[in-house]
Amino acid sequence: MDPAELTSITTTKTKSFLAGAIAVMPLTIAVIPWGILAGSFALEVGLTPVESQAMSAIIFAGSAQLVALGMIKAGIGIGSILITTLLITSRHLLYAMAMRTHISPLPLKWRLGLGFLLTDELFAIANQTHKGDTPAQHQFDRWYALGGGLTFYFGWNIATLLGIVAGQSIDNLGELGLDFAIAATFIALVVPTVKKPSILVCVLVSLMLAVVCAVFAIQAGLLIAAISGMAAGMLYAKLTNEGSVVATDADSTQATVTVKKEDNV
Repeated sequence: MDPAELTSITTTKTKSFLAGAIAVMPLTIAVIPWGILAGSFALEVGLTPVESQAMSAIIFAGSAQLVALGMIKAGIGIGSILITTLLITSRHLLYAMAMRTHISPLPLKWRLGLGFLLTDELFAIANQTHKGDTPAQHQFDRWYALGGGLTFYFGWNIATLLGIVAGQSIDNLGELGLDFAIAATFIALVVPTVKKPSILVCVLVSLMLAVVCAVFAIQAGLLIAAISGMAAGMLYAKLTNEGSVVATDADSTQATVTVKKEDNV
């Protein structure tokens, strides 16, 4: 390969990596209070500083970590903890299915690496489309995803380390309201994706059911809300033929572009 061509490819990869890091940075900053809470709570439960840090480094799942720590503190058995965390993180299976067409052609090391780094935040930025793009036009960039995933991973672990250090010197850290970062992060993830009526229906149904289940202390409330919201959104899209309308609009746009190009010729 020509040295100039190799340099160009390396520069493109670096730019994509940095672009992914920059794209996820606001979300990384937003979860710092969440990571601090996870680190300090782990100490409160009885884990050592090394075990607390290892939990973030190996598990790398904020909501699952906090729930698991709460269950450990309550003395609940390992079987129940595993089942509960499995249900909480089951949404990652949906993320993986949605990204399968982009990920499956990649080498094994890329599939394993991006699979480990896959979070709500990475899924959000890696599947962003530019204005005017149709889903078919969206191109997945492995280096962009790697930059975003690694940046968020290191950010989460640094935040956990801050929580471990603060938890050893500041009492009642959990009473400072840091858990609000959890809600704020997911709001920041969800709102930009509400671009179609079916998605709005999905969000509203999930929101309503999540509140109702919380009021009545239903254990599987989040799972019920998530599944019901997706079902309601799909039903709305089917009844209103939303997908057909989007496809027609995309075809019309493509036809208009083609006509303009022919006119210019």
